[in-house]
Amino acid sequence: MGERGAEEEALQAPSQGFFRLAACVEYDGSGFHGWQKLKSGLPTVQAVVEQALGRVAGKDVSVVCAGRTDAGVHACRQIVHFDTTAVRCDRSWVLGSNSQLPETVAVRWVRPVERDFHARFAACARRYRYIIHDGPVRPAILRRGLSWHRHPLDLDAMRSAAPYLVGTHDFTSYRTVHCQARNPVRTVEHLQLYRLGGLLVMDVQANAFLHHMIRNMAGVLIAIGQGRQSPEWAGHVLQARDRRAGGVTAAPHGLYFVDALYPPRFALPREPLGPSFLGEQMP
Repeated sequence: MGERGAEEEALQAPSQGFFRLAACVEYDGSGFHGWQKLKSGLPTVQAVVEQALGRVAGKDVSVVCAGRTDAGVHACRQIVHFDTTAVRCDRSWVLGSNSQLPETVAVRWVRPVERDFHARFAACARRYRYIIHDGPVRPAILRRGLSWHRHPLDLDAMRSAAPYLVGTHDFTSYRTVHCQARNPVRTVEHLQLYRLGGLLVMDVQANAFLHHMIRNMAGVLIAIGQGRQSPEWAGHVLQARDRRAGGVTAAPHGLYFVDALYPPRFALPREPLGPSFLGEQMP
């Protein structure tokens, strides 16, 4: 069975006696080879989360996430779901799994959900933040949690470019050539850029993202912020529908999966968006 077929099978209601649970996972992705479990056995977030939940359940657990992240990418609110016959209170799932996880991964909450909830297919939108430190000295603190650029970036120029990327478009130019998505059309709902202290934050929300789409968008906006291209270039790249027209793919270290949005009927817990070191001053 193909990847899509397996996930569609997981969308069906579990057998009698099974419970469907949703969980929120936070992780520092710098020590992992991405979210998705690999046949090679290299460390991934999915692998350690499944192992930890399986220890609590007393049997194997398979999790489905809202949005798979690449190697080095972090998450503050990665939503997953899993099915189990194990009867545990919410607190036991959280405390038990966290006792089995490495310090770079934490389960923030676990809640029972309706059987038609699906972490990936039920999500209405995903939201990311890309965080840049633009200054002459590389950061020592959060060195794997920020993208560093030696020269200051022109925020106004980057903001002028952002509207070209908002709306429903063919984002072929902004995805990796290895992207396996059949349809390159996505709807970007907002793309905001602002400063918090010495950090520049790119906040972007869309119905879904293509492989490397956000990092390629960041690469184009950074080139514009450096004065190497005009703001209009973001639109020219988009219209080319050719990855070769774009700029360099930005580093993964500054990218955070910060939210997955679902219909209100699922009533998932809401928390301040991360990462927490930004504080609560974000627009």
